Amino acid sequence: MKILFTFGGLPHYYNLVLNRLNRIEGQEIVVIAPKSGGKTVGSGVHQTLDGIEFKVHFLEEYKTLWGKPFFKNFIETIEAERPDVIVTIWPYILAFVYNPFLLWKIRSMGIKLILKEIPFNIPKFKEALDYYANGGVASETMQTNLKPDSLAFKLKYTLLKYTYKRAFNLVDAHVDYTEEAYEVFGSYGVPKEKIFIIYNSPDTDLILADKAKIEGVNTVLPENPLRLLHVGRLVKWKRVDMLIDVFSKLLVQFPTAELVIVGTGPEEQNLKEQAIALGIEKQVIFTGGVYKMTELGQYFNASLVYVLAGMGGLSINDAMCFDKPIVCAVADGTEKKLVRDGYNGFIFEDGNADDLFKKLAVLLSDPVKTRQMGLNSGQIIRDEVNIHVVIKNYQRAFESCRSSAVSNQV
Repeated sequence: MKILFTFGGLPHYYNLVLNRLNRIEGQEIVVIAPKSGGKTVGSGVHQTLDGIEFKVHFLEEYKTLWGKPFFKNFIETIEAERPDVIVTIWPYILAFVYNPFLLWKIRSMGIKLILKEIPFNIPKFKEALDYYANGGVASETMQTNLKPDSLAFKLKYTLLKYTYKRAFNLVDAHVDYTEEAYEVFGSYGVPKEKIFIIYNSPDTDLILADKAKIEGVNTVLPENPLRLLHVGRLVKWKRVDMLIDVFSKLLVQFPTAELVIVGTGPEEQNLKEQAIALGIEKQVIFTGGVYKMTELGQYFNASLVYVLAGMGGLSINDAMCFDKPIVCAVADGTEKKLVRDGYNGFIFEDGNADDLFKKLAVLLSDPVKTRQMGLNSGQIIRDEVNIHVVIKNYQRAFESCRSSAVSNQV
């Protein structure tokens, strides 16, 4: 069985998941990705070709008539590869909606189509207009140009709502990170049996192996029992600015605490200047980007609590692999499966700095209990959300497409 994925880039963490899928006997993974400067990848996302075990076609992107990117020479590539299944994402799914020839072509070749989503920032069908009118989907710069009272707004988002409905129902299966998919896609008429919850995970086997290699090793930071850690791209919707503000207030109660910020991005200089303006630049440590897990893992090991003040995702899984308790708000939806309030961390009210302060103060006040909560994080990874669960659930979706193809032939 040959499965072709369309992606806006090749982020290092997902390459490892695709490697695992490619190793399954009788299964081949092929990827189509932008030749240069993918338009759907966030600023500062770390991409690499190192260690990939699957075939990649790098195709030029172009701007379609509906304003979203798609790939040049896509049909020629499909004809050459002849995959059994195409797994696509937003906004590439729109090409199958608005280009009837493309949809006819893959159907005539017997190719099944799967949509991969979280889903996150997708409203339910009947709530769509209110959702967008109340702010809708802001970008990672936290900017939106919505004018909800205008006729143009109503026409645009009514069209989008029905575009969603068409897109969600023309695919043969959905693979999604959270159980919310049943309710969200169900509101557009998608039957439950077409929805497969795969969850989201890095290759936890590799991370846990690296963790074992650096057990007891700390070459990156001096010992500090009251250290907070953030890992991620430094963009506005990560809300690192709010975290720094909250941390400055925590220092009144916990003067020896530290905040370590791992990552790079367009907000890095602003955040450094913020720390200086607050007079806490010695307690806020910026490391830059760290991608090698045997090094990044040492930052996890040297910290008490992992904090995600805004949007995010797999950094939570990484931290939990290293037995860290988590404090987060609305990340990307996957946190609802991973973080259990009071058990392995806390979920604070989105955007509420006072609530974030309270949750962090609780954890810093009792490091012994906090470390036990971190052990609970590790148990969740080992037992519930890991690479084996993700691969198994992907296979369920692929097999459903295979069974459907066989039934159609009969």
